[in-house]
Amino acid sequence: MHPVTAEVTERIVERSRDSRADYMERMEAARSSGTGRAKLSCANWAHAFAAESDEDKKTMRNPTAPNLAIVSAYNDMLSAHQPLERFPAIIKQAAREVGASAQYAGGVPAMCDGVTQGRPGMELSLFSRDVIAMATAVALTHDAFDAALMLGICDKIVPGLTMGALAFGHLPVIFVPGGPMTSGISNGQKAKVRALYAQGQATREELLDSEMASYHGPGTCTFYGTANSNQMMMEMTGLHLPGSAFVHPNTPLRDALVAAASKRAVEIRDGSNAYIPMSQVVDAKSLVNALAGLLATGGSTNHTLHLIAMGRAAGVRITWEDFDDLSRVTPLIAKVYPNGLEDINAFQASGGMAFVVRQLLDSGLAHDDVMTVAGQGLRRFQTEPFLDGGKLVWRDGAKTSLNEDILRPVDNPFQSHGGLRLMTGRLGRAVMKTSALKPEHLVIEAPAVVFEDQDELLAAFQRGDLNKDFVAVVRFQGPRANGMPELHNLTPPLGVLLDKGFKVALVTDGRMSGASGKVPAAIHVTPEAADGGPLAYVRDGDLIRVDANNGTLEIKLAMNELMARTPATCRASAPGYGRELFGWMRRAAGPADKGACSLFEAA
Repeated sequence: MHPVTAEVTERIVERSRDSRADYMERMEAARSSGTGRAKLSCANWAHAFAAESDEDKKTMRNPTAPNLAIVSAYNDMLSAHQPLERFPAIIKQAAREVGASAQYAGGVPAMCDGVTQGRPGMELSLFSRDVIAMATAVALTHDAFDAALMLGICDKIVPGLTMGALAFGHLPVIFVPGGPMTSGISNGQKAKVRALYAQGQATREELLDSEMASYHGPGTCTFYGTANSNQMMMEMTGLHLPGSAFVHPNTPLRDALVAAASKRAVEIRDGSNAYIPMSQVVDAKSLVNALAGLLATGGSTNHTLHLIAMGRAAGVRITWEDFDDLSRVTPLIAKVYPNGLEDINAFQASGGMAFVVRQLLDSGLAHDDVMTVAGQGLRRFQTEPFLDGGKLVWRDGAKTSLNEDILRPVDNPFQSHGGLRLMTGRLGRAVMKTSALKPEHLVIEAPAVVFEDQDELLAAFQRGDLNKDFVAVVRFQGPRANGMPELHNLTPPLGVLLDKGFKVALVTDGRMSGASGKVPAAIHVTPEAADGGPLAYVRDGDLIRVDANNGTLEIKLAMNELMARTPATCRASAPGYGRELFGWMRRAAGPADKGACSLFEAA
């Protein structure tokens, strides 16, 4: 193992000793109490399969026949989740073929940040993760299942499913992805039209034509944002079947992988010779593997929240310092839009996850001695699936990159570090993604221009007030203020100003999209302004320095002088669009560096 990877892993284990022991004790108690179905009364059990076919009823009457839960985020307005409509039928048929049954246990909500960007609904986005975790628990709490299959792809859905399923970590759990859509227009062309529209040089019709040519079919969006980062992480954590992440939907190979997941869930149930509960798969080492994959591929900053929350659900305590220390030694070996020009399909064609896993294992940056749903060892994930005469088999994945403009070996990386920095200083703690930044944008020192929300900044840009060097401070965007919406709508105008040669940076207690990266941005600032953080005391004209090279976030003002000011007041979260229903979550939310979660103690 790389010494830093080993040291970070060991300190996570030590930090988590009590919480992990408590979690594993609860999981063992759940297992030792026996199969849930066996504890149900005849009336309870009859209720559970009253609507099934006669064939399935016959199977389910058999006390030794396993029953699988399907928890799905299907809806048909999300391109990534529309293919999931077909999956339950495939899963059920595959289960029948091995003497088991499968039931659609419950659905979870799946909202799209791409639809809600800049809209009030975005204030529900982060907390939808916690709702999904609770909905997953509701689905599984019927206690009628021997294993579970999680169907979900996008931003908050996979973390939420993971958190909810971990509450039932005595069960085997396999995540069943849907895959990316086929490639549309180039990402460069799409970004160009967005920039033109931001400057009033393209019509709304031209913008819509461009966006429709990019987002054009079923599957995940093809840029490397949070959704595709999720799929990478599920591979690195061992919760997918190997090589499942980036196979297109509605193809024979995808359908074969869905069926194989169903049969594998039966094989690893309790009572079999290969029992693999989720609680054994998700531990400190597998989460370090997920973190290494995130850093090596330039993945979404949203996971500086989600990985922490997912770890807490398994009793594993991860900190931003862990991200930062691993980032310093994990080289960036992938360039996928927005960090590069090509999309996730080009990444897959160049070697994909099998190449990434091999590189990280060979360099000691990931742990092989982990349990996965495919069995012992992450090496299984340096293989890729294919069909041989209609039969699903696995072969060794690419040992060398097929396109070094997209994927490179560890000894010839795009940059020597993972492109994620912990930022600390008088303005608080933040994270900054640097993998897509030009060198001249790594350090920005300029006067502050303070905004209370993103609409104020957009209006100032349209008025022409921002044609200058400045650091945009967009505050009261944290989890307790308004649910911590993504501020991706700020990327095009700030990017335009960078292209004009101005020195521009963003400092915010809100989030940026997984698709962001061009603009230097210190995000997730904690303590947030609504919780008395220093951002509430910043005024226009204060000199701010955002220094990614040294990991510092400073205001050129003595701390006692700054905090002696009267702080700005957070506006009450506006009602409407369901926001009034989430007040308790805003009040209960922990800070960003604890996962911004409403389900665990904030400390």
